[in-house]
Amino acid sequence: MISTVLLILSTIIALGISLKKDKNKTIQSIGKARGMMGGMISDIIGILLLIGLILALIPPDKIRLVLGGENLILTTVGAATIGTITLIPAFVAFPLIGSLKDSGANILVLTAFLTTLTMVGFITFPIEKDIFGKKFATWRNIISFITAILIALGMGVIL
Repeated sequence: MISTVLLILSTIIALGISLKKDKNKTIQSIGKARGMMGGMISDIIGILLLIGLILALIPPDKIRLVLGGENLILTTVGAATIGTITLIPAFVAFPLIGSLKDSGANILVLTAFLTTLTMVGFITFPIEKDIFGKKFATWRNIISFITAILIALGMGVIL
């Protein structure tokens, strides 16, 4: 709660500073941001509804069995693989992770899913390959996958 209030206050302060520095640019940026958000709102609502439907249809004990099972290595690699091939915006993934955690999923498994989801781009690989080249895109994704697993293991130890 405190962090949310601090984020809101810092945003308001930064907006005030920006308005004071260059009012026209700030208003123009707010307009662009509003347009971008308007274009994404239907996708966001659709994803949130899909998450709600999945969580409603899959009982918490099944989630606990799959994402909090006895074989931690297998479930972690499985979650990392799903995260690698899934394309979900991070701002949607965080509430999903929270819901899965509340349903009994293991934090190590969830961290592997989240880190690969945000760091590895199987779906976006063709675009990345065209822009940066096949070798770079391949190595970036391999290194990102390994790093994501290491982060998950670290979080599993810490938490």
